Amino acid sequence: MTRRLLDDEDPDRLYIVTGGRTRPADDSFDSVTLVVAEGEAIPGMQSEHAAILRLSREPISVVELSAELRLPVSVVRILLGDLHAMGKITARHPSARRDPSEVPTPDFLKQVLVGLRNI
Repeated sequence: MTRRLLDDEDPDRLYIVTGGRTRPADDSFDSVTLVVAEGEAIPGMQSEHAAILRLSREPISVVELSAELRLPVSVVRILLGDLHAMGKITARHPSARRDPSEVPTPDFLKQVLVGLRNI
């Protein structure tokens, strides 16, 4: 089996897949954003959208979707923006806001640092 480079992708196909768009509508999807499907594909949906929904039944990162679909990350981000606008996916950055009680206090972090220096 020969592997092909992503850069060898037919630019006409990528143009069609994204509808000619070069950037997503919003910048909420970076490489490590976790995506989860909130529904199933509907009849008439673009095949790439349906594939994303199928792959994201469990949390999956944008870069993993890109690898699975064999599409550039920029194209996947555009497609995810479409699905997000339709309410078909939810997205969360791994470092999303936490409850303040879960965040370590500065004093605790100083104690950890002192302990590490003593090793």
